[in-house]
Amino acid sequence: MKIQDIGFIVVLVALLVIRKPIFLIVAGLICFVLAMPLFAFWVFFTAERLVMYGAGFIFVGAFLILLKK
Repeated sequence: MKIQDIGFIVVLVALLVIRKPIFLIVAGLICFVLAMPLFAFWVFFTAERLVMYGAGFIFVGAFLILLKK
């Protein structure tokens, strides 16, 4: 487990405690935006991780939105 994985888990738990799904969606979009320049500079490992984290945030956010309805 790498340090960025631990950071992802900490941020995910913090956002789950807040219980606002829109914050999770925004965090996922921020991860996607941060990954774009990394792909351009050929920093693939970190960019791929950011894309996975972004997908995780959006998935959890969408799941919470569906649970509310």
